[in-house]
Amino acid sequence: MRTLFLSLLLCPLATLAQAPVIEISGANFRPLPIAVPLPQALNDGARSVAPEFDDAFFFDCSAAGIFQVLDRKSYLADSREGFSASTITFSRWADVGAEALVKVQLSVDGRDLRGEMRLFTVSSGKEELRLVHVVPLDQPRKLAHFFADALYKQFTREPGPFQSHLAFVRRVGKGKDVYLGDWDGKRATPVAQGNINLLPVVAPQGDAVAFTSYKSGKPALYIQRAGSAAVPLVTSGAMVTGASFSPDGRRIAYSMALGEGAQLFVADSNGGNPQPLTDTPYFINSSPTWSPDGKRLAFVSNRAGTPQLYVLTVANPKDVRRLTFQGNYNQTPDWSPRGDLIAFTARDERNAFDLFTVNVESGKVTRLTQDQGNNQEPSFSPNGRLIVFSSNRTGGNMLWVMTAEGQNQKMLPVEKGDYSTPDWGP
Repeated sequence: MRTLFLSLLLCPLATLAQAPVIEISGANFRPLPIAVPLPQALNDGARSVAPEFDDAFFFDCSAAGIFQVLDRKSYLADSREGFSASTITFSRWADVGAEALVKVQLSVDGRDLRGEMRLFTVSSGKEELRLVHVVPLDQPRKLAHFFADALYKQFTREPGPFQSHLAFVRRVGKGKDVYLGDWDGKRATPVAQGNINLLPVVAPQGDAVAFTSYKSGKPALYIQRAGSAAVPLVTSGAMVTGASFSPDGRRIAYSMALGEGAQLFVADSNGGNPQPLTDTPYFINSSPTWSPDGKRLAFVSNRAGTPQLYVLTVANPKDVRRLTFQGNYNQTPDWSPRGDLIAFTARDERNAFDLFTVNVESGKVTRLTQDQGNNQEPSFSPNGRLIVFSSNRTGGNMLWVMTAEGQNQKMLPVEKGDYSTPDWGP
């Protein structure tokens, strides 16, 4: 029987327990110097897909924020070197500063792509991890993301973010289309095309994408579930924008224009049973984002005169607390899955847009970007360790990723275009 998805952890648990753990944040953090040589292709079929696998795997390792991936041009080891510890000259890897070495072999059997990954500690020559995984031949990037997640978890004891998905908007002519792809924007397929479609958000189960669309002539919420066409979600009111799923996927929050203001509402995930959360008739409340426990919402309001971030308790909406007091234009909040931080966009004194985080409890604001064009619309990875965002630092608006501390900023490997409002889903 043909096996499409097979993973075998071949390393003893005792060995795993002894492997070093990287402290991801704090004063002791240091990216681990790691060597990631080209994968070894064992047959012609593997050679045909090896470049696509390598593009994804090398970028995942480089973007992880926990590794210093060494330049392949610096490698001194023989490119024909073996795959097992006894056939590797570890001194040559130590000479270029590598502390860890990861090797991958690829082979094709019929319509299956088999990959084997081995991780070694260079100083001891010890094999720390051996992993085998099989995917359909036409999905080498899927194999790469699986191995990258395994490598991330090996060193952090936390789930990696690389098998997740990213929704985003891309300008096409005079319109804007919504796409859903791999976390790095590759293998993206259209969710909504034609007209103006904005602000996509991926459901917590990954089985649906909600978005704002002008297809009826006014902004309204739509949802596309897996295997189905997009259908209206909330269409009442003069303007409805900014859907946000609760962590359990059972509710949505959104903003609806009413009179001279805009108010927040919460409803069932199908749009039914809407309930108001704010009542400020002459002010705008928008951009809701849920806390990981589903008990609170952060949002933007101009009730104090300028757009600032606030937090309210969903069960008691009158329990509202202002969160930001710095700057006069704060917007697009996204609550970290770890619960401690909210990332947001702010306009600084030079009228440039940059990214910041604010600690939910202390109110401490930390700047993440500066002096690199306009940076906007942050979205945390599912593990809360990375942030994807849009930036025009290279000319057009492209998608970028960085750590939650603002380090290791890299552009996603999507084709040149005009991108906006990324949402990093499961």
